[in-house]
Amino acid sequence: MDYFRPKKRGILDPLDPNFLKRKPTGLNQSPQALPKQGDLAPTSIFDDGETQKKGQADMERPQQRDPSVMAAALDPNPEQRQRWQRKMIIRNIRNRGELTKAQRIAGTERESLSKSHFIKTSVKKLMPLARQVAGKPIEEAIIQMRFSKKKAARDVKKHLEYARDEAIVRRGMGLGMVKPEADEGAETEKTQNPAEEKNGQDQQWPGTTVVDRKGRRRHVTDTSSIYVDEAWVGRGSYGFDYDFRARGRTFILRPPET
Repeated sequence: MDYFRPKKRGILDPLDPNFLKRKPTGLNQSPQALPKQGDLAPTSIFDDGETQKKGQADMERPQQRDPSVMAAALDPNPEQRQRWQRKMIIRNIRNRGELTKAQRIAGTERESLSKSHFIKTSVKKLMPLARQVAGKPIEEAIIQMRFSKKKAARDVKKHLEYARDEAIVRRGMGLGMVKPEADEGAETEKTQNPAEEKNGQDQQWPGTTVVDRKGRRRHVTDTSSIYVDEAWVGRGSYGFDYDFRARGRTFILRPPET
């Protein structure tokens, strides 16, 4: 009978009593990391997250950056940067430190850019309206479009109103002269001295005179007022329509949009 019994081949022998207890370990299988003494396993139900916080704290520590590696992205061409800095210094010396008109306006005024939807008209018909509103205060431009006889003036008026509301909400333009808020003590003093209050009302900002794009002078009493600096007109896509004619003929129309 011993002749027919298979020879023992270690853990691969099914007749071995330790066949189901011992499992073969392959070369590709890495041994599982055992938890430290006094610590919980990562899959334990009693883990309250402190071990994860410790790991996150170690990851959130600031790492020292290499300046040479950062220079490749921040300053890829140092020679060109030095030439540009030298050019800017020479320009500033030639201008004697005076700011240009564009720089002065950018530092003292706010700007809001608004683009309208496509208006069903041609560039030739919309250009006179754009020239009419350019350089005018926003309220005066709206009045001009209100009494204009052109059909496209209605769409231009709606967009001017939208651009005015957008500039007020997003950029804080056109809110009027801001006055400092007085506390309760200052209010009692004003009621006690009405003569001083009257003198304070008389001392208001007299305003200034500005020159618009067309060379006309305008008297401005509110520095936060909104005006139309420039107005552009660009050609848009062409629409598609039918033109039904006599004898059953049909032509295709391509109405322009601007």
